[in-house]
Amino acid sequence: MSTLTILIVCVFCIGYLCIALEGLTRVNKAAIALLMCVLCWTLLMMGPAAYYPAVAEGDVIHHIAEVIEHHLGDAAGTLFFLMGAMTIVEIVDSNGGFNFVRDTIKTRSKRKLMWRVAFMTFFLSAILDNLTTSIVMIMVLRKLVQSRGDRLIYAALVVISANSGGAFSPIGDVTTIMLWIKGVITTQGVITEIFVPSLVSMLVPAFILQYQLSGKFDKSLNLPKAEVSQFTKAQRDIIFWLGVGGLCFVPVFKTITHLPPFMGILLVLGVLWTVTEIFHYNTAEDDTMAKRVSDLLSRIDLSTIMFFLGILMAVAVLQEVGVLTMLGKSLDATFEGNHFLVTGIIGVLSSIVDNVPLVAGCMGMYPVAAAGDLAVDGIFWQLLAYCAGVGGSMLIIGSAAGVVVMGLEKISFGWYMKKITWIAFTGYLAGMFIYWVERALFF
Repeated sequence: MSTLTILIVCVFCIGYLCIALEGLTRVNKAAIALLMCVLCWTLLMMGPAAYYPAVAEGDVIHHIAEVIEHHLGDAAGTLFFLMGAMTIVEIVDSNGGFNFVRDTIKTRSKRKLMWRVAFMTFFLSAILDNLTTSIVMIMVLRKLVQSRGDRLIYAALVVISANSGGAFSPIGDVTTIMLWIKGVITTQGVITEIFVPSLVSMLVPAFILQYQLSGKFDKSLNLPKAEVSQFTKAQRDIIFWLGVGGLCFVPVFKTITHLPPFMGILLVLGVLWTVTEIFHYNTAEDDTMAKRVSDLLSRIDLSTIMFFLGILMAVAVLQEVGVLTMLGKSLDATFEGNHFLVTGIIGVLSSIVDNVPLVAGCMGMYPVAAAGDLAVDGIFWQLLAYCAGVGGSMLIIGSAAGVVVMGLEKISFGWYMKKITWIAFTGYLAGMFIYWVERALFF
């Protein structure tokens, strides 16, 4: 390994450490990711000929520009998909589309509420995403559960269920979106083979956690109906089904047209935006949907988008200098090609560090094969989708869902690690075992 390559790896590791210690440094992780990205590419430009010996000396700079544009194009597909999906969810939520969630899970029994929360979170996460679903469910739980002790149990279950639900859907988690857009997993493959393991990884923790809850709530729950602009219930229902149904339609759109997934998201966003503007046709000029959507677009968490951009482009440098390929070969040699062990370790690591760069790194480490475990919908890629998603539940900081719930409910790292980590780990292992059984008997 050359000195320049070592410098690039050191910059990446230091940046990664600063991202992991964001709570201590109080520097936004997006800023660190962008700096890390630019520094890594700058170092690569200091000795480009060493990495592209087959390219003529006078063409190296032009070649690197093309390489950057190629990686940027791959990253942009993921980022536009996320931005479109986030906007759709904001439109549905701001217009009362999720009010039905409150009525669906309403009950006086604590255990019944727990199971309803678990299943609602699990399936909503597969349709929306684990981050958005967690926010919606926590807001609903605040209306339903007054006891902080009980609500912490429900909140922990929301984190587990959201991550498990996102793992079996191509649009349920950032990492599965990345793998799906890359083409290493398909919609049919990930749903048919990962659904049952993901369900088990939610059911086992829910079964254990139910014994920490008993009895009924003190009084009947009367959920207030939110006053949402001037929309009728029928209009809110139309917005909900257009938004959620549209998100479900995106994989179908990709299969039919073979266009990138972000094109499907833009189609759904355009239709939803147009329909909502029609609903506002007779409202006052200062209440037009154009203004409302513009306002929603300004609420999109651009710092998160910038973080993903920086991480994906920084990982691309490691791929270009051959570090990821070398690391992949080392893992294969160490574990003798046992992809259950490799992905299992990656899943545990994803609870400590962000799973986005881990999955991005794995996509660079392992080339897609024509057949075998590394083929499209092979064992490695499907396990990576499962482990990176579900593994994040083991620590409260291990996933976007966990981080947002931690902030909303002020859950301490120590409480979660003491009370929940072993439960989430049990579900994680149970799901991997079910996947092994599936592969041995059915696929």
